[in-house]
Amino acid sequence: MLVSLRGGFVCAGFLLALGPAVAGNAPERSVSASRQFIVYGTDLRVRGVICDLAEKAKSDLLRLLDQRDQWTTPIVINAQFPQANLPEAPSAALNFSQTGFGLKLQLDLTIASDVSGPEVRRELLRAIVLELMYRRHSDVRAGTAYSSPPDWFVDGISAQPSDFEQAPVTDLLVAPVAAGKIVPLEEFLHQRPGLLEASGRALYRAYAFALVDLLVHAPDGPHRLSKFISDFAAASTDPLADLRTHFPELFGVDGNAERSWTTQVARLSVPRPYQLLGAAETERMLEATLHFKITGSTSDKTYQLREFADFPRRPKAKIVFDALTYDLNALATRANPIYRPIIFEYAKITARLAADKRNGIAARLQRLAAMRQTVAKQMRGIDDYMNWFEATKSRGPSGAFTDYLKAAEAAARPEQSRRDAISVYLDVLESQFQD
Repeated sequence: MLVSLRGGFVCAGFLLALGPAVAGNAPERSVSASRQFIVYGTDLRVRGVICDLAEKAKSDLLRLLDQRDQWTTPIVINAQFPQANLPEAPSAALNFSQTGFGLKLQLDLTIASDVSGPEVRRELLRAIVLELMYRRHSDVRAGTAYSSPPDWFVDGISAQPSDFEQAPVTDLLVAPVAAGKIVPLEEFLHQRPGLLEASGRALYRAYAFALVDLLVHAPDGPHRLSKFISDFAAASTDPLADLRTHFPELFGVDGNAERSWTTQVARLSVPRPYQLLGAAETERMLEATLHFKITGSTSDKTYQLREFADFPRRPKAKIVFDALTYDLNALATRANPIYRPIIFEYAKITARLAADKRNGIAARLQRLAAMRQTVAKQMRGIDDYMNWFEATKSRGPSGAFTDYLKAAEAAARPEQSRRDAISVYLDVLESQFQD
């Protein structure tokens, strides 16, 4: 995607370089801590939030690339509320131009009621990456076409953990990996996320995160990824060839990157050991663990722990109970904290059964069953309360369903014709031919 370069007179370029100021009455502005972001707008709180969000986004990107902050081009951000005379104004518009005094980078943000923090962060990262791309090319001539950073890269870096998104996007990769329907790398690189519906857009971001993570963890990944970004300005129309140039080891001896890509997506789809399980997931895994098989003389039989009176005696049962004790202790390290005492108690019971000690087991199992029912009821109540609170007490929309609502609204809205001179002329010609 190309961003057109605008030229202008020296005086006009100087005014543009100062931002969206109007002669004689400059609008209010705020400058970020690093002084790279100059935010214009009427609301002081909005300007402060955007400054803070921009600095955090840049800090996350520099940490990912293992770079210091050495910016050369300031980024002007024009934060404005929706205007009645411009109902079709985009939520974000990035303008890049040559003013005669150097490059000018301006991001126009429309702060609507449904705007979300991750959405604004993504557009800020797009502007930051664009500044990185042309940091060494500030002397380009006016009229030159500028390349925009690839959508997969912007989505990949914006999907990194942040204050707005703590849940890993890689959870969305579980379904395609289980179904054996991972999107091929070449096909993914040519996808246009703007044409995807909400669910497809979320999956695209998960794939983008997987690709950026693969490049970062390649040999000398951060340094080579920084070089890759600076070469975006002269990127070819074949993104796979550009990847091969900068990361040849990903393609292996056969020159095919699909094996590395498939392995990466499958690896990220596996839950991390350090990620704690939710209450419902802990209960489900605990119930599954308490169902096990014991090999008999003729066949295997499935038991539940409460059926301990029917368990065969040693030595075959001891092996099963030792393994079950280990599995329960391992589950306790990832379980929801409220379930940990319960799981540890189950582990003590299986350890006693491994030693063929059954006295008092029935009463302990009954107490644990009652505790699990109480905990499950409490957690359902907490979930219901949180859902009620978000629906009735929240000061504004959470943004969780913003993409879906926008897609539904766009699908229900009749297509509007353009009103520029050429479009109006073509519409008149079409109506005459139809008559």
